[in-house]
Amino acid sequence: MRERAHSTIAEGTLAPSELARFEALVLPHLDAAYTLARYLMDNDDDAHDVAQEALLRALKYFDGFRGDDARAWVLAIVRNACHTWQRTGRSHPVAVEFNEELHSGAVGDEHPEAALLRAADREAVRGAVAALPLEFREVIILREVQGLSYKEIGEIAEIPVGTVMSRLSRARRRLARALSSVARERS
Repeated sequence: MRERAHSTIAEGTLAPSELARFEALVLPHLDAAYTLARYLMDNDDDAHDVAQEALLRALKYFDGFRGDDARAWVLAIVRNACHTWQRTGRSHPVAVEFNEELHSGAVGDEHPEAALLRAADREAVRGAVAALPLEFREVIILREVQGLSYKEIGEIAEIPVGTVMSRLSRARRRLARALSSVARERS
């Protein structure tokens, strides 16, 4: 992601000093931008496309950026790009990604059963997060994965802090129910 984004930025229309400022303020947040896009989109290809589109929007409107919190600004652009992408119905077909650890016959030092259980746990969490309604999914990702404050989440999602707290609480309860249901099924 970083390589593609950097070559795109180099073609931008900003003055050299503004381009350097853009790179210093925005590029450190590319991984966070992709991570948010990945959790809000249905597949990895869409997440890459949305993150790149968001970066282009950030570049285009960088001259209007006056704040000092570039991370929240970039994540707000990513969030809006995800919503726009979903509304317009643009998406790639969902494909199963090859995972060397899961799909190959190679056996590492770890006991195969332990590896399968850990993979199943990760998949259960991903599935439970993906099953959340979008408004819950975005606040849980912004808080638990991105580590943003309630205030920052409210600014990004354009909702009051009380709504952030309420959605987080409801999202956490839903996740707990879904994961305890998975645990009961395994027993």
